[in-house]
Amino acid sequence: MNNLAEWVSLLALLGVLAFAVIRPKGLPEAVAAVPVALLLLAIGVIDLPAAGDEAATLGPTVGFLAAILVLAHLCEQEGLFTALGQFMARGSKGEPKRLLTLVFVVAALTTAVLSLDATVVLLTPIVFATASRMGVRPKPHVYATAHLANSASLLLPVSNLTNLLAMNASGLGFASFAAVMALPWLVSLGIEYCVFRWQFGTDLSVRSTGRPDDDAIEVPRFAVGVVVLTLIGFVACSPLGIETYWAALLGVVLLAGKRLVAGSEPRGRQLLDLLKSINVWFILFVLSLGIVVRAVVDNGLSEAISDLLPDGTSLLSMLMLTLIAALLANVVNNLPAVLVLLPLVSSAGPTAVLAVLIGVNIGPNLTYVGSLATLLWRRILADRNQETGVAEFTKLGLMTVPISLVLCTCALWVTTRLLGV
Repeated sequence: MNNLAEWVSLLALLGVLAFAVIRPKGLPEAVAAVPVALLLLAIGVIDLPAAGDEAATLGPTVGFLAAILVLAHLCEQEGLFTALGQFMARGSKGEPKRLLTLVFVVAALTTAVLSLDATVVLLTPIVFATASRMGVRPKPHVYATAHLANSASLLLPVSNLTNLLAMNASGLGFASFAAVMALPWLVSLGIEYCVFRWQFGTDLSVRSTGRPDDDAIEVPRFAVGVVVLTLIGFVACSPLGIETYWAALLGVVLLAGKRLVAGSEPRGRQLLDLLKSINVWFILFVLSLGIVVRAVVDNGLSEAISDLLPDGTSLLSMLMLTLIAALLANVVNNLPAVLVLLPLVSSAGPTAVLAVLIGVNIGPNLTYVGSLATLLWRRILADRNQETGVAEFTKLGLMTVPISLVLCTCALWVTTRLLGV
């Protein structure tokens, strides 16, 4: 039965991931994931207590994800991303290279503070529109948002769903996590920027043909203040033993309250818009995927992978962990990869957990299937008739990912030694 259950659960996982990648007729990922998780429960591949335990473990993380999605959506409605586009257009002064620098700064900070989903869904269209309006080639700039949605998500626990899972497994608080990951984050950004400047040299040499953007930048001060207050809340929650989603929820309440009081649209429509921004389908997908992955792990995958994992926390061991995590992310996607690996390495300490995180966050820049965010980014650009060839994406990944994995892991190892983590 164990061999049969192992194969059934593995095929179920591959089927769920294939559906998520292809998304026939644009159907949500949960359309396949929820029935598959229920089927595995029904046939006994995973029992109800194990499934319930997995759902309970993911619960706070998923709750935070829902809150941060709504917060990013409200920031968009307040005009924050439009203001960022104006800032990049005016600051670049028609220079494509300067625009790329500003895109890196804005995308890195957006990813770190409002999550990679905000960068892909909300910032990418703004960057594309800004480059097009300026009359410069948009390719370097929109490719930057894809790469930075993954690699720039190393900094804060709120930057990526994988980070939230890693923070819980590592035992680190919000501030400690950020302190440890700051140097790897900066190293990753530096490598990406240098490669982009070299690889897209021809595109970046074409001067702007559009008119200068002289419009005044309308900064949504209230939204910026709420984001800053929310970040302070994230830092304060950890030492107080409070779940970070409460800080995100506070930010949502403040922004939503302002819009409900001062907004011109009917309140019923505004509330419905807020519910849609939660992306319930994606939340159900994450919970169902967690149950499917738990079934795979409990039926033999954990033993198979644990035999490959190195012992100890030497630099060589951390490099091997990062490489394994990156490879697994590109085979089964980064979220299943982190769900599989974290229980196996958490006993080795925070350094091992964060080495895995580097692999599953940076590794997906190698292929389209490495992360759901990259797949979504590709669909967004396809809607705007912007080509994103597999060969070009992979070539760019080969130029950035291997060196980033090595140098960021080295930076992590040095930081943890200096901070005594």
